[in-house]
Amino acid sequence: MENQYCRVGAVTPITSGSHAVAILEHRYQHFLEKASSIGNIDTRLAEFFESKAQSIKNTLESLL
Repeated sequence: MENQYCRVGAVTPITSGSHAVAILEHRYQHFLEKASSIGNIDTRLAEFFESKAQSIKNTLESLL
């Protein structure tokens, strides 16, 4: 019997593939909406969402 190895934790990067830009733009808008909706309630969480959106924006700019 031969050993079989599984790929636990193997991840395909979002930045590869034909729909990468569309997916990243959607996530960018989603994080901005979350940040604006929760900004009055929890400013630290809103800052976190804004930082995630900024990170996605930087990735988008590098792709384009």
